[in-house]
Amino acid sequence: MKGTITYQFSTNLWKHDSPGGWYFVSLPKQLSKEIRENLGWQEEGWGRMKTEAEIKNHQWKTAIWFDTKMQLYVLPIKAEIREKLNLEINKMIEIKIWI
Repeated sequence: MKGTITYQFSTNLWKHDSPGGWYFVSLPKQLSKEIRENLGWQEEGWGRMKTEAEIKNHQWKTAIWFDTKMQLYVLPIKAEIREKLNLEINKMIEIKIWI
């Protein structure tokens, strides 16, 4: 079941620099600010907000997380999706999310 508000944006895939680091995309700063101001009440622990995402017509249930250092939301991109869609670090990706 998709959320009621749709956001669409372009961003680059990046990998966290910790050992075995996760892969993420960052939501644009202005979009993150808008989501936090209007929907922040939906956050669960550690700034987690349930969402659904879509890249290249592939949809999945996931969550965005608010990163207090960067002051924006990040969306983890699991290996299954990266591999299936041939996503590469530092390549622009079109993404839709529903909250």
